Amino acid sequence: MALIVKKFGGTSVGSIERIEAVADLIIKAKQQGHQVVVVVSAMSGETNRLLSLAKQIDERPSARELDVLLTTGEQVSIALLAMAIVKRGHSAVSLLADQVGIKTDNVFGKARIQSIDVARLQQELEHNRIAIVAGFQGRDSEGNITTLGRGGTDTSAVEIAAAICADECQIYTDVDGVYTTDPRVEPKARRMDQITFEEMLELSSLGAKVLQIRSVEAAGKYNIPLRVLSTFKPDSGTLISYEEPKVTSRTVSGIAYQKDEALIIVRKLPETPRSLAKVLCLLAEYDIEVDMISQINHQVGKIDYALTVHSNEYAQALDVLDTNLTDIGALSVEGNQQVAKISAVGVGMKSHSGVAGIFFDALANENIHTLLVSTSEIKISVLVEERYLELVVRALHGAFGLESRE
Repeated sequence: MALIVKKFGGTSVGSIERIEAVADLIIKAKQQGHQVVVVVSAMSGETNRLLSLAKQIDERPSARELDVLLTTGEQVSIALLAMAIVKRGHSAVSLLADQVGIKTDNVFGKARIQSIDVARLQQELEHNRIAIVAGFQGRDSEGNITTLGRGGTDTSAVEIAAAICADECQIYTDVDGVYTTDPRVEPKARRMDQITFEEMLELSSLGAKVLQIRSVEAAGKYNIPLRVLSTFKPDSGTLISYEEPKVTSRTVSGIAYQKDEALIIVRKLPETPRSLAKVLCLLAEYDIEVDMISQINHQVGKIDYALTVHSNEYAQALDVLDTNLTDIGALSVEGNQQVAKISAVGVGMKSHSGVAGIFFDALANENIHTLLVSTSEIKISVLVEERYLELVVRALHGAFGLESRE
């Protein structure tokens, strides 16, 4: 018998029929002798509907009131799911986040969980009841309702699993696991049976949309095994754990990509150690996050730097830099939004040489020029023109043999 936390996303509970099917899945686990705690999102489309209502009132609604509004979606889905389980003759209870003691900071819209009082959940488990908990939400120290940001139900599930010392946290979604790359881009993409937390964290940060990155961080922090599997065709899915495969010749596990990068080039900065610091400190003043950074041109006494920011912050970043050219000592600033970042990730890179050679040889074979390069112990990322995104993904996927099993 195991203690399992099962999380169901919006598509999994997107209709009454799907809620009924989820109820059957939960009861099946209970009949197998497992103790089960369930964490649920709002029904698919509901959060967007509520957000639309808010924006009809105010284009920039109060962050506090928006959190109050958005959390009603989960209240609907947990109650309906509990009803479906009770109808089948099993004991279940729906619980809002504050009823299970989920305490967060007070950053509305993207709060972080600080603690969970497990007494209520333990009480439900002792009475053999299935607890259906609202994901995505909590309460701050003043009793205000908070939300954890998009995809926050994943984080709720992992944090609850850690608090109650669950044996596994299972994330049910509309895909059946983690793939070597996006199957919509490369039809030969293969589902992985297992992946390490380190790899999943990199893939999530680099564009893979299967899991919210904060949920992976939490799972790694508490060493909670995660499993991604399909609500509609449940099988073993993909296990995410600390355990690396005992024997592997594979250097790369997956290829991720991001379209929401934008390139900025700052021209003719003075060649001094402080030049780049001035640029980055200026952007930081406006909370603009910089991703990739590279020196791209070097002339006598002058230097050019290229950097990337999120596409949502591109216009602001250009404006800030252009307005402060004199202060930072630059001649001009220019940009390009038609770019994409593609990354190869794998813990095998730590112990295998030649990975970079294979990576850039694959690009050379397709005559692809890279705009920027970034590396770490387990990843290689390149920035290319966006029109080459699919070609690069397929080329790298094939070069590292990801379509085949070992």
